[in-house]
Amino acid sequence: MIPGLSNLNFRRHGYVPLLCIIVLTLLLIIALFPEQIAPYAQNKRFLPYMDPDNAHLLGTDDMGYDILTLLVYATRISLTIGFFAGGLSLLIGTATGILSGYLRGWVDDMIMGITDITLIIPKIPAIILIAAYVRPGIWILILVLGLLSWETTARVVRAKTMQISNAGFIMSARCLGFPSRSIIIQEIIPVIYPVILPKFMLTIAGAMISEASLSFLGLSDPMMESWGKMISDAFTHGGFIREMWWWFLPPTLCICISVLAVTRLGMMYETDEQEIVSE
Repeated sequence: MIPGLSNLNFRRHGYVPLLCIIVLTLLLIIALFPEQIAPYAQNKRFLPYMDPDNAHLLGTDDMGYDILTLLVYATRISLTIGFFAGGLSLLIGTATGILSGYLRGWVDDMIMGITDITLIIPKIPAIILIAAYVRPGIWILILVLGLLSWETTARVVRAKTMQISNAGFIMSARCLGFPSRSIIIQEIIPVIYPVILPKFMLTIAGAMISEASLSFLGLSDPMMESWGKMISDAFTHGGFIREMWWWFLPPTLCICISVLAVTRLGMMYETDEQEIVSE
């Protein structure tokens, strides 16, 4: 069982959690093994603007590339940006939230001040400004999205840390002389884990949407084939005018399905955790 998902109430939610897990698992398999799943090599070209047939299930684009092959390889880029940006955001938000809630005082004031400033910075305009000077590749996108998406996690973790910092088991650990590092790692993090997992999932979804938006606007690396770039290419290279729905609809559905699966799983987990706490 995936850590944390054992607390999901499958009886209450029916087949929805299982369906979300299956969808995400399939997408992860595609992202990890695109060479084995794609019907052709990524750089192999055919006649342009071909309609779907037995040889090309989703046809070809304006350059003659097989669209299904591009869709498979784009899965790796989109999920990589989502998960890595979500992971970076999780690390920063958890660390700052714990330090702020545990140490309090001037440390809390300083961290919350930085959090408030980060909160009001709009992500898309910030990346557009960066794109004016540096072409945002995959790691630049991950870095920027991660650095601008941690504030919500930090606030939630801070509130939870302040709530449990005066609990009996924390006070006992302090009286026994345990260092703050051990208390945070062994006592606080296991308690706040159910809080940060849903935030991690929501951050993944937000990063994927942001990447798709930037790619559609032409602000990402042109060599980085993602779902958003496929939609952008279809829009700028005749896919919409020619009504080639098999070019732009599949990546659109992939974005919608993956985001819905991640957010739905996170929301169900958060709801079940709140009910467990209230009981």
